[in-house]
Amino acid sequence: MLKISHLVKTYPKSDRIAVDDISFELRPGEIFGFLGQNGAGKSTTIKCLTGILPFDSGTIEICGYDIQKEPIKAKMHMGYVPDNHSVYEKLTGREYVNYVADLYKVPTDIRTERMDRFAKLFRLEYAIDKQIKSYSHGMKQKICIIAALIHEPKLWVLDEPMMGLDPQSTAEIIAHMREHCAKGNTVFFSSHNLDLVKKLCHRVAIVNEGKLIDLFDLAGNEENKANLEERFFRITGTYEDRLFEDYIAQESADMRPDIPVKENAEEADNKDTDDEAAAEEKIDSAAVVEGSAEAAEAAEGDEQ
Repeated sequence: MLKISHLVKTYPKSDRIAVDDISFELRPGEIFGFLGQNGAGKSTTIKCLTGILPFDSGTIEICGYDIQKEPIKAKMHMGYVPDNHSVYEKLTGREYVNYVADLYKVPTDIRTERMDRFAKLFRLEYAIDKQIKSYSHGMKQKICIIAALIHEPKLWVLDEPMMGLDPQSTAEIIAHMREHCAKGNTVFFSSHNLDLVKKLCHRVAIVNEGKLIDLFDLAGNEENKANLEERFFRITGTYEDRLFEDYIAQESADMRPDIPVKENAEEADNKDTDDEAAAEEKIDSAAVVEGSAEAAEAAEGDEQ
């Protein structure tokens, strides 16, 4: 689906290698996460594979087509959602999607069906015929996603797709990523959200300072899922015991006010024992009081 071999990219007037000999291959039917700090080379790699940036050496193939030698054929199999909402804001949502559909030569009847389906899926029916400049951040992200999917690409590439989205929009996009993958297509996305990557991705790659440092499975591997955060922090050189423990603690019950704190078994047993002792003490006290009252009544009767 996507094959990157020995990719190298440098920027003019910079002595730093932005992408340094990166190689990996994506499989059909998988969601692949691309992780790294800001400036690690994620977006540069994505812009190279989408044909936006030229690169110094290496090869990139999409569905068997070389992005440099056969760029049109390669791009016909790819949909791209950038991180900056590069859209023509004077157009309506429908006009913009139709413009993209024309570029990909999508027949009118097919694009209409898909556009209506996606507009309903992403709750844009009321806005699809309004100018994009009136859209919110999340709505612009959604129209970019519809445009990227209008030709049903084999490879769907997203650069920080969840940034700034509300929970409902995020859930809708995640659901369609899974649906797209279930059809045998491939989803490739970069993210800073480790918890999302852990739950969503089949495999993940971590880059640092332009180099691919690690690539491993997440699907079906609970150990890799559990260790993702620590692995990321150590690879990127940002691991500190204090910070790591704070990060992990955010997902624990005692740091989540929306989740009731659960007592452990020992504490629960101790509490039950204390409650039983208190109840017995109350019973004994009541018996003493009752006995004292009876004794006082008897003494009063004797006096009479």
